[in-house]
Amino acid sequence: MRPRLITLVFITAAFLTGAVVMYRLILLDGIVACRSGASTLARLELLFGTGKKDGSEVTEAEWQDFLATVVTPRFPDGLTVLSGYGQWHTDEGKPDRENLRVIVIWYERSKQGEEKIEAIRNAYRERFEQESVMRVDGVSCVSF
Repeated sequence: MRPRLITLVFITAAFLTGAVVMYRLILLDGIVACRSGASTLARLELLFGTGKKDGSEVTEAEWQDFLATVVTPRFPDGLTVLSGYGQWHTDEGKPDRENLRVIVIWYERSKQGEEKIEAIRNAYRERFEQESVMRVDGVSCVSF
């Protein structure tokens, strides 16, 4: 009875390990391999602080206008917007706490894509007098 239990445990473990591996990104010589049916896309997160230098915040109307006129025309295939709260240190070393928006975009990497992303960051910094717009890049396996 005991050998059967041990065999069953090993078979179950092997199956579960295989199932987990199927959903992981596998990096082979710098190439991301996705599970069958998924595509490799770049994942971009842009974090936009909403606090302005005068102490006010970017309003919902200002944000919607920025999204409609600056972001969406550059990435019309889709994006995700999240609202949150963040904190970090300013250039003066003081803690800064504020509401923020996060845009998540999956896209195919290209020179044009890079130019669009930097145009979005620059436009937000200029329009709302921000010190920076944080950028986080990654790679994802995506399927629909």
